[in-house]
Amino acid sequence: MAKSLGIFVTTTDCLQHVIGITKAAKAKGSNVKVFFTWKATHLSKDPQFAGLCELADDVSICVDSYAKQGYDIEDVPEGLTAKKMATQAQHGIMIEDFDCYLSL
Repeated sequence: MAKSLGIFVTTTDCLQHVIGITKAAKAKGSNVKVFFTWKATHLSKDPQFAGLCELADDVSICVDSYAKQGYDIEDVPEGLTAKKMATQAQHGIMIEDFDCYLSL
């Protein structure tokens, strides 16, 4: 079975790193899950965000953080579905179920 990588994103200056790490992990056959929280929810408005959603196996954002950053929770970012507007339980899943974990 391929390794799995969970990427926990909290900052706004790392989208290029997240994309690069995701590409590298996918090239090695890894399952990649990315979870955006707090200030990092602003990255969901970056034009490259939808491409990351296609590249990674699973991308979700903390809906509570999204709202606290001033966004309407009904305004689902391009590349996501309403179901991917999630809770911090997604973070817990990465910690528990993924082989490797990275926090940016």
